[in-house]
Amino acid sequence: MAKSRTIYVCQTCGAQTPKWMGRCPECENWNTLVEEQEISASATSIEKLKTGQQAAPIPITEIESVQDFRFPSSIQEIDRVLGGGIVPGSVVLLGGDPGIGKSTILLQMVGGLSQAGFKVLYVSGEESARQTRLRGDRLHVAHPNLFILTETCLENILQHVEALQPSVLIIDSIQTMYTSELNSSQGSVSQVREVSAQLMLFSKRSNVATFIIGHVTKAGAIAGPKVLEHIVDTVLYFEGERQHIYRILRSVKNRFGSTNEIGVFEMKTQGLEEVTNPSALFLSERPEGQVSGSAVTCSMEGSRPILIELQALVTPSNLGTPRRMAKGVDSNRISLLIAVLEKIVGLYVQTQDVFINVVSGVKIDEPAVDLALCLAMTSSFRNLPLDHKTVIFGEVGLSGEIRTVPYVEQRIREAEKLGFTRCILPEHTRKRLTTNYSIATLGVMTVADAIEAALNS
Repeated sequence: MAKSRTIYVCQTCGAQTPKWMGRCPECENWNTLVEEQEISASATSIEKLKTGQQAAPIPITEIESVQDFRFPSSIQEIDRVLGGGIVPGSVVLLGGDPGIGKSTILLQMVGGLSQAGFKVLYVSGEESARQTRLRGDRLHVAHPNLFILTETCLENILQHVEALQPSVLIIDSIQTMYTSELNSSQGSVSQVREVSAQLMLFSKRSNVATFIIGHVTKAGAIAGPKVLEHIVDTVLYFEGERQHIYRILRSVKNRFGSTNEIGVFEMKTQGLEEVTNPSALFLSERPEGQVSGSAVTCSMEGSRPILIELQALVTPSNLGTPRRMAKGVDSNRISLLIAVLEKIVGLYVQTQDVFINVVSGVKIDEPAVDLALCLAMTSSFRNLPLDHKTVIFGEVGLSGEIRTVPYVEQRIREAEKLGFTRCILPEHTRKRLTTNYSIATLGVMTVADAIEAALNS
């Protein structure tokens, strides 16, 4: 019989202590420790692994190599993020804020898969079968190959999967599932860890591709133990602002493809619609005339170049400590760039409020947008507009130098495709260009050179 003992588990970080504490010693959050019964490994998924079919060591040269081992998800943007399609037997974790569209995008995906002939089982622990059907009617998803199951007990779910033999399994969501082998409540750290481990073992053994929906915390991380992200093969985040109609599917871990790939969607009444050209969409609402404080940069999201408008507003402050607010970029990076403009360029903004906005709710963290941010702030401070058809990118160093950035040719081609006529980029990068472009390229060595070229030419 399995041995058990009482432990206290933090519901935020998963730390375990033998006695109750008001404050977690690991993440230092208050009132997050919950009493649970810890059962020895002989009663959990490790026992199943030991009692199952034992694997023998095989030389890697004797393992069959399969090249085309993926199948399309029916949504090109998802295929892009996954690295080319769905890998049989893989486990994908999808996280995002409540109401952002996690269940919607997966229901649309399995609708296309069922029409393509794949058998899919959608397990919902949050909605009834009738509620799922109503959402499917709104999304025009209805096919005999799509099966709906309302169940939260893992053992019952795996029995249905073995009987149905689907190609894809959807779990909505992992926080509502439980295994009868543990006495803790649904959504607890031990339940999430054990259920995800058993799903992973089952997927590898049965070759069923499994998609797991996970809730996120206030900090934006997936709720539950960090081991959940280590167990799965791919971790996707569905991002977006409630006030905007655009949603971004971002890959932060992918064992079968590159990370930091993104897929762009537009939220409509009939569901999520793919955006095949996000650059044109993000720039479609730019003001027609010359406006100060607006600059266009090109950010690389995985292998995709995206043109994004950056807006800056520098205005006199009536406060003792001027405000520094940034939306879509790291505020610490903005403070660094302001210091460079003051120290190196001589731009006196100590008494100015500085507001930065990345249009359309996109979040960027690439250093290549530094130069565009500097020019946008300078343009607003001096009330001099930048050229409407100029795209800017380059990393700014602490001494004001402009450092080179990768994927320059892809960025230039994207700007050229959308009708831009001039590109301001690092001089060292411009010298290494081997292709002649219709767009004029202007290399700069320092921030002061860029300001002179962009605002005084």
